[in-house]
Amino acid sequence: MKNMMNISDAYVKNDDFYRSEEIFQQYIFQYQQYLRSLSTKQMSRECISGINRLQRQSLRSSSQLNIHIKVGDVCYIDFGQVYINEAGYQHFGLVLSIVNHKAFVLPMTSNSTTYQYANDPSRIEHGKNHLYQLGWIDGLNKQSVAFLNDCKFINTARIIAIKGHIDVNGELFSEIVERVRDSIFP
Repeated sequence: MKNMMNISDAYVKNDDFYRSEEIFQQYIFQYQQYLRSLSTKQMSRECISGINRLQRQSLRSSSQLNIHIKVGDVCYIDFGQVYINEAGYQHFGLVLSIVNHKAFVLPMTSNSTTYQYANDPSRIEHGKNHLYQLGWIDGLNKQSVAFLNDCKFINTARIIAIKGHIDVNGELFSEIVERVRDSIFP
């Protein structure tokens, strides 16, 4: 990108860099240009994630928002701003584990094209291995697919709402955990 500062070089060479007006102005300029280049839908998602971060970043957990999650909950989550090929912005996610106010979540989508490309148990040899068809989940309006390669721990303050639940003692949850494990540790 033209006029792009090499942030990593400035960081290594100068501790005062973080306090400089130059980096502040460069960030504001580049971010405005970036937002203007986006479609209305994409800009909205970017801005919503930014506002959520500003409002929630100092919270220790979702319990401070009166949202009390448990393993197996399907939640609407703000995964935040992203790099290419990462799950981000506002999506559903399945809570697989909770450790010290953080949840290990499996991002999901109801995008019909993504759903078609995903593996499902009846045709495991076809489809993309990093996607897994979950089918219909109580509380959601569409069939869902999971991004097995995008699991991560998040601060539970990123959780906006609990929308459904998958029984942790059921076959589907066990299959999901097995598929996640196989995806992370092939």
